[in-house]
Amino acid sequence: MKIGIEPLTRDAFAPFGDVIETTGAENFLINNGSTIRYHDLANVQTDAEGRVLINIFRATPLEYPLDVQLVERHPKGSQAFVPLNDRPYLVLVAPKGETVRGGDLRAFMASGQQGVNYHAGTWHHPVLALHAVSDFLVIDRGGEGDNCDEFYFDDPYPILSL
Repeated sequence: MKIGIEPLTRDAFAPFGDVIETTGAENFLINNGSTIRYHDLANVQTDAEGRVLINIFRATPLEYPLDVQLVERHPKGSQAFVPLNDRPYLVLVAPKGETVRGGDLRAFMASGQQGVNYHAGTWHHPVLALHAVSDFLVIDRGGEGDNCDEFYFDDPYPILSL
């Protein structure tokens, strides 16, 4: 089975989390009319013991076509990625659950103007930069307890060529 790449849209990505973008978002003027606020773009989740972290991840592109060997999930909180370099990147996800079936993997092409927020427990591949080293603002959970589960496939699943 090969994983096809779909466009990243709010509707297609809704089972896995939120698309963070200004297009179509609720907005209003603030700061005496000098600023547009794009409001409530993602549902940041954390358990009662956690706190919200803000990080920057610098991602190096992998070899493509890519053979997907693992996915991860964060059961205690959401994890958001917002690109800082206006570069497209890939998003690979699978539904929540205790295990992952290769047939449930979905790949999305994100523009450099779209971020994603994986809901707590959603399986996803680590960040997938495409053409150059890329920086991402990452918002996720900090605090006590392990918040990263990894799942390794017996056989890798190739993503179709870009």
